[in-house]
Amino acid sequence: MAGIVTRVRPRTDARSQRGSEEPAWVRGSLIAAGGLFAAVFLVLPLANVFWQAFSKGWFVYIQAIRHPDSWAAIRLTLVVAAITVPFNTVFGISAAWCIAKFEFRGKALLTTLIDLPFSVSPVVAGLMFAVLFGLQGYWGDWFQARDIKVIFATPGIVLATIFVTFPFVARELIPVMKAGGSDQEQAALTLGASGWQTFFRVTLPNIKWGLLYGIILCNARAMGEYGAVSVVSGHIGGRTDTLPLRIDKLYVGYQGAAAFACASLLALLALVTLAIKSYLEWRADAAHAQGQSDVSESDKTPNP
Repeated sequence: MAGIVTRVRPRTDARSQRGSEEPAWVRGSLIAAGGLFAAVFLVLPLANVFWQAFSKGWFVYIQAIRHPDSWAAIRLTLVVAAITVPFNTVFGISAAWCIAKFEFRGKALLTTLIDLPFSVSPVVAGLMFAVLFGLQGYWGDWFQARDIKVIFATPGIVLATIFVTFPFVARELIPVMKAGGSDQEQAALTLGASGWQTFFRVTLPNIKWGLLYGIILCNARAMGEYGAVSVVSGHIGGRTDTLPLRIDKLYVGYQGAAAFACASLLALLALVTLAIKSYLEWRADAAHAQGQSDVSESDKTPNP
């Protein structure tokens, strides 16, 4: 007698799926709590910034933005970001490539140093540069003898901003490069591609979404940095005030409408950053889904 084989199929009916779900009142309560928290602590303060900025009309708003000190603060903020972001982009790509693709002595130390700005207060970071480059600092006499100003000048602001934005690009790229592995780079090198060709044609396309995401975060933090910049800038109006410092000076000086007008520019930057971030995440998810669809279609194609 032939043996009888009985197949036991896992239960995938709707009842078993519903049994693992939370009750409707639990889901509703969590969604309501999350929405209330976002409305009270995120949406309302952001909306209040724009409300206060235009509370005295367009004329006051435009006058506050067109003030020479405000224009100088905007220009300095853009200059600092234009220097900081490319520097940290180059460093972030190099550091992430080394950490993700190679094994070497001191790898753990390098990873720890990249995370250092996350654990150090921005004010402490500013004091570090003041101690090094200030007139009474370790290298102050050397710079003073050569008439080079670092502290209370643009170079000090750039150095402090580079420090606080140091990890953003690297930290976005390290997990992406680790997940991608090094098989494609090794195959390209085996086929005769040079190191630069391998980077631009293989590595860079694979990390482009993570790289753009890291650049956006780095740029947003560079433009909005206050603590470290406040220590090294000297708060010289029209010369070393960045936009956050200009906002603080206006608010402390009881010029609320002007302060909120300048703050609306940073708030607008935050909204644009959020929109770009959401768009990049959507594009990355769409590209990943398209890749999986292509793979599944190729698996269904019969072999000749």
